[in-house]
Amino acid sequence: MLKGFKDFLLRGNVLDLAVAVVVGAAFTAIVTAFTSNIINPLIAAIGGSNELGWGVEIISGNPETFLNIGAVVTAIINFIIIAAVVYFVLIVPANAAKKKFVSEPEDKEASETDLLIQIRDILSANGSGADTGAHAKTLE
Repeated sequence: MLKGFKDFLLRGNVLDLAVAVVVGAAFTAIVTAFTSNIINPLIAAIGGSNELGWGVEIISGNPETFLNIGAVVTAIINFIIIAAVVYFVLIVPANAAKKKFVSEPEDKEASETDLLIQIRDILSANGSGADTGAHAKTLE
C-alpha cells in the first residue's frame, strides 16, 4: 500500500502540479501586491475626494452595507494579469513546443485505384482469383 502511494507521489504529473501550485501562489502574491499598492490608489484617486473611493454605503453610518466596487475592479485586474501571464508564459510556449516536437499522423486517404490494387494484391497472395493478372494491367 505504501509503495503504491510512493509511486503515485513520484509520478511526473503530480510533481509538475505541485510545482505549478507553488509558483502560482507566489505569482498571485506578486500580482496582489501590485494591485493593492499601485492599482488601488489609482482607482481611489479616480473615485474623487470621497474617502470610500469607488465604495458606497447603502445605509449611511452602517459599515455592514458598504459596497466596495473598487475591490471588484481590482479583482478583475488581478484575474486579467494572471490569465495573460499564464497564457503568454505557459500556454504559447507549450503549444509551440508541441508543434515542433510532436508530429501529427498524416491523414492520407487512399484513392479508389489504390484500394483496388490492394484488394488485387491480397487476392493474388491468397491464391484466389485466377484471372487477376489481366485486370491488374487495366488498373495500373
